[in-house]
Amino acid sequence: MGSRWSSEEERQPLLGPGLGPGLGAAWRSREAAAALPAAAAAGPGRVYGRRWLVLLLFSLLAFVQGLVWNTWGPIQNSARQAYGFSSWDIALLVLWGPIGFLPCFAFMWLLDKRGLRITVLLTSFLMVLGTGLRCIPISDLMLKRRLIHGGQMLNGLAGPTVMNAAPFLSTTWFSADERATATAIASMLSYLGGACAFLVGPLVVPAPNGTSPLFTTESSRAHIKDRIEAVLYAEFGVVCLIFSATLAYFPPRPPLPPSVAAASQRLSYRRSFCRLLSNFRFLMIALAYAIPLGVFAGWSGVLDLILTPAHVSQVDAGWIGFWSIVGGCIVGIAMARFADFIRGMLKLILLLLFSGATLSSTWFTLTCLNSITHLPLTTVTLYASCILLGVFLNSSVPIFFELFVETVYPVPEGITCGVVTFLSNIFMGVLLFFLTFYHTELSWFNWCLPGSCLLSLLLILCFRESYDRLYLDVVVSV
Repeated sequence: MGSRWSSEEERQPLLGPGLGPGLGAAWRSREAAAALPAAAAAGPGRVYGRRWLVLLLFSLLAFVQGLVWNTWGPIQNSARQAYGFSSWDIALLVLWGPIGFLPCFAFMWLLDKRGLRITVLLTSFLMVLGTGLRCIPISDLMLKRRLIHGGQMLNGLAGPTVMNAAPFLSTTWFSADERATATAIASMLSYLGGACAFLVGPLVVPAPNGTSPLFTTESSRAHIKDRIEAVLYAEFGVVCLIFSATLAYFPPRPPLPPSVAAASQRLSYRRSFCRLLSNFRFLMIALAYAIPLGVFAGWSGVLDLILTPAHVSQVDAGWIGFWSIVGGCIVGIAMARFADFIRGMLKLILLLLFSGATLSSTWFTLTCLNSITHLPLTTVTLYASCILLGVFLNSSVPIFFELFVETVYPVPEGITCGVVTFLSNIFMGVLLFFLTFYHTELSWFNWCLPGSCLLSLLLILCFRESYDRLYLDVVVSV
């Protein structure tokens, strides 16, 4: 696999014939051989207590980036009245997230060449500019809408780092038995930020039909606009605090590597892409991640619009979106911790998660077609199906990330996860683009969910897993 890109040195066998079964059977990737000499000389590694502070700062940055990205979806009805947003504007505000991934490869190069600190500082600075741009007080609604779009675009440019760098951070700072947990925390906090937008927005900003009848139309609009601006100012303040903390302390790496894999030699930027594009197993599992997660991200961003025909209020839609993502974050971290204890079970975990996702997405879609299926369309069924769907899909993200890195090691983690999240955002962007033209009929969007989950389940079932990075840690450390 990928041998035509390997040098003669890389194709030399790592282990003698005396190696028994177990993890040794999974070490089939010849390209990982070049990483062994440097890793063997580095020793077993050491972990530092400051790793949790680094993880906290990165996770908070990811949390706020997700919060800012999903500011407008849960309060779209209020934003229409306050700023005169159209359906195209609402969709574009969500679409700036996947559009921000277009320069994803530049951020991957920066992470690979300049390290974690420089990349995180640039990312947080872009968020400061973006959230600040949205807070400029201007009475001209046309110009204000453009500033808001510009701010969302800058926040979208922060997406490649907060979504891709979690496995890189966990490998750089955490030992082999903590990596999956650290990856889950760092990657899930971005989703949790998006979930809190479902909670904060509808609770702080009143819906147009929920304002007092004593207000005139103009005063009602002014009241809603003031509450939205309060949210924007609060988000700007939090981003500035995180940027200041990151500037004060965010070391690029620990004094000594925490594991053998962290000290190993990695492939260059150009050769990494050659490995990925020539690795059929990676392309298979990348599609299994990108298609359903991209569809689900786009679906979540306009959940309020999707549930409007079912007579679900803005507040109820916010609670459904909130608990679906929160449940996924909790289960995702728990699954990652389980994967740290019981190694070599990533494929089985994904099979279980996507079996549940396929069933719950089918349940939701058929429930929305209650005029045909005669299934009960109640708040309970909508809550249950949406929350289960979010739990199964969101909790698969850190498991996927760890499996990607294990499959293509020694390709750098940032490059590997950057490619798959770029693909996921392409699918998300395409769906949101079509949504701007077919926003009056959303049944096709609901059917995309079970179809994508079923396709991913089949791809995972056919995937042959390997654990090259884990094997290096186990063998060389011993």
